[in-house]
Amino acid sequence: MTDLRVLVVEDEPSFAQALTVGLGREGFAVTVASDGRDALKRFDEIAPDVVLLDVMLPGISGIDVCREIRSKSTVPIIMVTAKGSEVDTVVGLEVGADDYVTKPYRLSELVARMRAIMRRVEAEPASIGVASRPVHQAMEIGDVRLDVERHEVVVRNEPVRLPLKEFELLALLMEHAGRVLTRDVLIDRVWGSDYVGDTKTLDVHIKRLRKKIETAPKDPTKIVTIRGLGYKFTETVED
Repeated sequence: MTDLRVLVVEDEPSFAQALTVGLGREGFAVTVASDGRDALKRFDEIAPDVVLLDVMLPGISGIDVCREIRSKSTVPIIMVTAKGSEVDTVVGLEVGADDYVTKPYRLSELVARMRAIMRRVEAEPASIGVASRPVHQAMEIGDVRLDVERHEVVVRNEPVRLPLKEFELLALLMEHAGRVLTRDVLIDRVWGSDYVGDTKTLDVHIKRLRKKIETAPKDPTKIVTIRGLGYKFTETVED
């Protein structure tokens, strides 16, 4: 995989320089932004294929940068957090990040995650687990309608914008509505068999989906948890 545009948002010069050299050797075209304001400007200028975004930034925080980018784009975002920063990790995922790494990290691990995300982006829609259903046919269960080909979701007659991973996860759950999908299956089908993160990412994406499609996110009736196993999209139509 070559010539992918990576926006590295990092205020520590040593980290930024190391990433520029390391990712450049891996075939990525790297643009560096040193603060949040510069990141948003650079994002509009280069239209990157993936964003590597540090949480701790001067001025506009990485969380706010992520939220702003996600409001207008589904580009993959990998957050970089301080080791053991549980709050930053969860908040970053909740506002739209696709994955995260903690400092210090190995370049090989970072590149593996970037490549895995980009493979998912470049894959045909059928590869996300809905191959048994023609891609031109929308799935509709209760008040949720999802069109794979158009990458559209409508909930209670209102369009809902979903980042790529949330869309893939919802599509997979709806395709297998009524069946329990284990956590391992969901991670493997949405994030790829080479995913090296933990299952927290899945849980946060489920939480974000519930906020967008459930009438009462804290008491979900569509995406339900099957304790000890995984999740299931119910086929029951709400009154």
